[in-house]
Amino acid sequence: MYNRIMVPVDLAHVDALERSLQVAGDLARHYQAEVCYVSVTANTPGTVARTPAEYEQKLAGFAQEQGQRHGRPASSRVFISHDPVADLDDILVQAVGEVGADLIVMGTHLPRRLDAIMPSNGGKVATHTNVSVFLVRPEHA
Repeated sequence: MYNRIMVPVDLAHVDALERSLQVAGDLARHYQAEVCYVSVTANTPGTVARTPAEYEQKLAGFAQEQGQRHGRPASSRVFISHDPVADLDDILVQAVGEVGADLIVMGTHLPRRLDAIMPSNGGKVATHTNVSVFLVRPEHA
């Protein structure tokens, strides 16, 4: 049913993604799917890496670890933006086609009143793509 699962990842907050990473791994095993971990970074030094090339190496290593952990083929793709926070939704929508994803698994927060003005990343991605989006709530939701 699914062949390639896209999982948005922020390497600065991997610990907060544990539940969505586990769900993505479980789905990949169930459907015998490949997982592509995508991330958006700036072209300036950040907390995870000093350059986009270094960030790309770290994401590739992360994808390899996740692939071994879940027993599924894994790849990675880094997108560079001058303003990753502002561009995140648009880049994730673009990434779906570029990586050939047919399912997106991503972590989300509990609904808030502010979502009426500023929708969640998952909501925008689901609205602007034609693939299924599986939003994973925090463990204590």
